[in-house]
This record gives sequence, C-alpha cells and structure tokens, in this order.
Amino acid sequence: MDLKASQVNNYKIAMAFDFGLKRIGLAVGQTLTKTAQPVHIFKADDGVPNWDTVSKYINQWAPDVLVVGLPLNMDGTESEMSLLAKNFADKLRKRFVLPVKTFDERLSTFDAKGEAAEEYAKPDMYVDAIAAKLILESWFNSND
Repeated sequence: MDLKASQVNNYKIAMAFDFGLKRIGLAVGQTLTKTAQPVHIFKADDGVPNWDTVSKYINQWAPDVLVVGLPLNMDGTESEMSLLAKNFADKLRKRFVLPVKTFDERLSTFDAKGEAAEEYAKPDMYVDAIAAKLILESWFNSND
C-alpha cells in the first residue's frame, strides 16, 4: 500500500479497526495532527460484529476513510487472519460506501498491551481499541 502524503491529507477524519475473531477495536483520528484515540471495542462472533453498532459509530464520527489493520506474518506474507481482515474491509466498503484501506499491523497488539498496562488498571479491557489507535497513527505517519 503506497499512499502519498497528499492522498492521506485528502481525508480529515479517519477511523481504524483492529480486526479479531472475538473483538474488534475501534479508534478515530484526524489527519491534521496525525493523532488518534481509542473509542470502542466491538464484540465479534467469528469476526462478525453487530453491524448496527458499527453503523452508530460511523454515523457519529462521520469518517472520510476507514483503515483496517492487516495482520501479516513477520516475514510480510499474508496469514489466514489477513484474509479474514481483508474480507472485513470489503464488508465495510460495501456497507458504508467509504474508502477503506488496509495497513500492516504487525506488532500493534504487542505495543498496545504495553501502552494499556501503563495507562489502565484493567489493561486487557482496552488492548484492542489501543491497537486500533496505534494502527491509525502508524498509517498517518507512514504517509509523510
């Protein structure tokens, strides 16, 4: 995924998803400061969230672009989870008629666990949303 900075700057509000089979983290950020905040964790049934709840957040934040973390293997190859995350990205694109980008999320959950442990008394409750935040901020910064 080779986006130029000008392509990222065309968007104002971005929303990121850290896809998982049991939970999907959500973060929202904006391109001017290239910062994001964790917002929500959706329960998922085999990777399928309650789409009405997803719609509620998309309507509330009105993002210009959606970013889905792509869980690649450490050597950069796709995994079974990568294919499931791409499928989730396609469903978002079709349901919400918004641009959807995928972005390499290697080590985002590891980093999110560290950040959650520093900031929260019950860190496991926040890891997925923090991972989405880290994915989004990395996407912003990869396009400088």
